[in-house]
Amino acid sequence: MAIISAPRLMVEGAVTGPGAVVVEDGMIVDVLEGRPEQDADHLALDTGILSPGLIDVQINGCFGVDFVQASDDQWEMICAALPRFGVTAFQPTYITNPIPAMVEGLRRFAAIRDRLEAAGGAHAVGVHIEGPFVSPERRGVHDVRFMVEPTTANLDALLDDALARAQITMLTLAPELPGALEAIKRLAAAGIVVSVGHSDALGAQVHDAVIAGARMVTHIFNAQRGFGHREPGVSGQALYEQDMTIGLIADFQHVSPEACAITLNAAPGRVALVTDAVAPAGMPPGVYELGGQQITVAPGEPLARNLDGTIAGAAMFLDQAVRNLVDFGRDIGEVLAAASTVPADALNRPDLGRLTAGAHADLVWWSDALRPQRTWVDGREVFRIADRSAALHA
Repeated sequence: MAIISAPRLMVEGAVTGPGAVVVEDGMIVDVLEGRPEQDADHLALDTGILSPGLIDVQINGCFGVDFVQASDDQWEMICAALPRFGVTAFQPTYITNPIPAMVEGLRRFAAIRDRLEAAGGAHAVGVHIEGPFVSPERRGVHDVRFMVEPTTANLDALLDDALARAQITMLTLAPELPGALEAIKRLAAAGIVVSVGHSDALGAQVHDAVIAGARMVTHIFNAQRGFGHREPGVSGQALYEQDMTIGLIADFQHVSPEACAITLNAAPGRVALVTDAVAPAGMPPGVYELGGQQITVAPGEPLARNLDGTIAGAAMFLDQAVRNLVDFGRDIGEVLAAASTVPADALNRPDLGRLTAGAHADLVWWSDALRPQRTWVDGREVFRIADRSAALHA
């Protein structure tokens, strides 16, 4: 048994303190108010905040890797590196590809998944399939050649491979497409979280999707029908629907600081920060790949674009989103919860993203400037600040 105490803790969406967590066999067994007496098993952090580990439910790649094509060594490298940025769990995201290529990517992930968990880096909790059941009208960087309708036959092609299906935890689709509502019902019944995205749906169609079982919106305001005062579209309806979690990219490029603040005000406790990071995250400017397409990051540019200039994704990690919002004046507890507890709840994972008995001991010690100093996964330290200078893209 070990005890980690800090001047401030993020518990139940609020930063309080001082306090401590008690860890045994990789799990939190108690959360204490105040600081217990020090002994050999007590790590007393003298500054900063102790929070749950961050959870990124939409990350397409990083460190030069597009997840759908990742090799075993690349999976291991990424799981080991993400804790440097406070990320202790993530949902690798595959954007629109031919369905057989997506199935093959799911099978490769299945083959390495147990090994990744045993290695002790960030938890890869399951795959987010973003497409191919999305709208050409709101395609963003997705390749329209591979978009298909969510018919029974097309869904069968994705789900009939039992090993591949078992890896899917979330799927983004456009609810206005033919067959979408039946697909949502089928996916939800299988325990897959359905997210509305890359969609030109009207508000009423989003509501029908919620009734059918959809529970999230993918990167609000981006690649979807926007809010109007007579037609709420995807964005406005998602803010209205109390059963929907709002995926928000807070890089201040995809969504302005003011629009981020409006979103947090409109949907308190329902906003999950995501990065939508792509292969160039953590890498120098250059040309990379996403979903079989070339994307670029120009010098000084904080995001990636495809060759026609369309935004292709972010080039940051989740700790930067936390700092962005706090620097803009948002409450620290609100922001940390949006990057940990809310995404865990969206995935129906009460054992992640919180400091409470029965949760995994996935922890981040933040400096007062909100920089990760140390990170633990299942109670084992996997990063401390002295390691940050290591070459992540040698």
